[in-house]
Amino acid sequence: MHTTSPDSVRDRVGAAEWQARVDLAALYRLVALYGWDDAIFTHLSLRVPESDGHFLINPYGVFFEEMTASSLVKIDLDGKVIDPTPYPVNAAGFVIHSAVHMARDDAHCVMHLHSVAGVAVASQKRGLRPISQTALIALPDLAYHDYEGIALDLDERQRIVADLGSKNLMLLRNHGTLAVGPTVAATWLRMYLLERACAQQVAALSGGDDELLEAPPAAREEVVRAMRSQGAATVPDLAWTGFLRKLDRVSPGYRD
Repeated sequence: MHTTSPDSVRDRVGAAEWQARVDLAALYRLVALYGWDDAIFTHLSLRVPESDGHFLINPYGVFFEEMTASSLVKIDLDGKVIDPTPYPVNAAGFVIHSAVHMARDDAHCVMHLHSVAGVAVASQKRGLRPISQTALIALPDLAYHDYEGIALDLDERQRIVADLGSKNLMLLRNHGTLAVGPTVAATWLRMYLLERACAQQVAALSGGDDELLEAPPAAREEVVRAMRSQGAATVPDLAWTGFLRKLDRVSPGYRD
């Protein structure tokens, strides 16, 4: 694996970009820690603060568990590298991300995964079902996009954006999961809840479809009301700091 000096990268970027790099590297490490990575495939991207359409993304060939702030690559909306880097970039893998970044000013961070549970539920005809509290939190914000093959066709970007609309979560049919948000913290917690809801559904289905108990409508509405409360807005940041403490214990080095 190529190496890049943390000092050389940190010296040539501003404080805001460096913090963005640290946050995104942490996001990659957390995905690996929870077993949602897929070797060198899938991407997590983040808009570079105070930049003109620049984004950070993973160097192609580096495992998520190896990601560091200095190894992340800066690209534009076309996937072209902005700063010199020893790493290759999979521009084709940025198709889904660029679509969302271009269409949604609030989508500073975009996560796309191929987790086992996420693909499993994305491949079920009824998709995510209201069988757990976690699912009830995710469902009002969840969209679907039908599978069109490996996402290399630029024309598909319009259809992805249209299907996503104003929602922040998506099940890509037969493919995986997607989460977007204004911050890394918000995006991570959205994806965490979606992935957890999918895992719970897969586990519940092991007992047979006839045994599944869906939450009653009144309970679903109550969960929606609770998630709209003022206190819910602070939850992503509170959770993120806890996840970072966990990461510092078990997978340090992402800040380099």
